[in-house]
Amino acid sequence: MTDVHADFAAFAAALPAFGALAGLDVGDKTVGVAVSDGMRTVATPLQTVRRRKFTLDAEAIEAMLADRAVCGVVIGLPLNMDGSDGPRVQSTRAFARNLARRGGPPIGFWDERLSTVAAERALLEADTSRKRRAEVIDSVAAGYILQGALDRLRNI
Repeated sequence: MTDVHADFAAFAAALPAFGALAGLDVGDKTVGVAVSDGMRTVATPLQTVRRRKFTLDAEAIEAMLADRAVCGVVIGLPLNMDGSDGPRVQSTRAFARNLARRGGPPIGFWDERLSTVAAERALLEADTSRKRRAEVIDSVAAGYILQGALDRLRNI
């Protein structure tokens, strides 16, 4: 079974020196996926997985991770603004545990507060149509989550 690290420093210690990471923005209806380059400099939104059954969702995500030789997964943790657990924290942790049981790379959590707001703002500034924003918002939010984690990893 893969390790799920609540402490980000422990997650960082479990990673190899180089290799792509993935970021996941887990929602009730979708999972946004982003990936980094092998040097862990830039996060790039990849795609949004429409949630159906966990097994199907996990298989779709695992296929993306395998295609890009991902060596670690960062999952956004939906905390409240005061830092307490938000209403979706428990389901996000359960998703991480279930994904970890399937094997694969180490999993760590990253505070996702305001990631969707930042993603929405960036898409609005890029003059993205409402329909297109709805299609890509979750993967762009995953990109913000992953980029925050990448920036932190450089300072550990």
